[in-house]
Amino acid sequence: MKVSVIDKTGKAIEELEVSKAVFGAERNEILIHEVAVALNNNQRQGTKSTLTMSEVRGHKKKPYRQKGTGNARQGTTKGPQFTGGGVVFAMKPRDFSTKINQKKKTGAFVSALSGKLADKELLVIKDLKLKEGKTKLVANLLEKLKLTDKSVMFVNPYNEEFIRAVQNIPTAKVTTGEQLSVLDIVNNRMLVLSVDAVKAIEKQYGGAK
Repeated sequence: MKVSVIDKTGKAIEELEVSKAVFGAERNEILIHEVAVALNNNQRQGTKSTLTMSEVRGHKKKPYRQKGTGNARQGTTKGPQFTGGGVVFAMKPRDFSTKINQKKKTGAFVSALSGKLADKELLVIKDLKLKEGKTKLVANLLEKLKLTDKSVMFVNPYNEEFIRAVQNIPTAKVTTGEQLSVLDIVNNRMLVLSVDAVKAIEKQYGGAK
């Protein structure tokens, strides 16, 4: 299958033959969701820790007598209603990681990528080379591509100047073809891939089924 390749002005200049297994896969929203949730879970640290009533400092002695004070009866100052008391359903360190096999990861990736292309939310650009790492150069590129109001993920071989230029644009991010993930695809409205990035993705996922 073929896709149009544009230049930095947004004009189509040629066509590129791409792998149907990578860019023309069947859409599988359930699989994409499953893998995206797993990847999100794997990013969670799970290090929060708070104290229960049995763990806070203090004693179980009644703070005052049961009757006659006009206050609500209390059995201990370690309860959650007191300052410094224990927490109800206290959070404890835990492992949120979710195992998911490589076949599912690959299937979700090509499905999400193919969906972006089918929905016209994926652009292939000749190259993303910049003369210098200036924010205004990327801002001008987004304006010419009419993407200033959308979240954009640029995919390009490692380029220090381009990375530096993108850093100050809140709606734009950049990654490489090898590091592009399902989360990058579904969390950004538009994908802009350089021709070199397309080749890197095809090299990595060319055997996708």
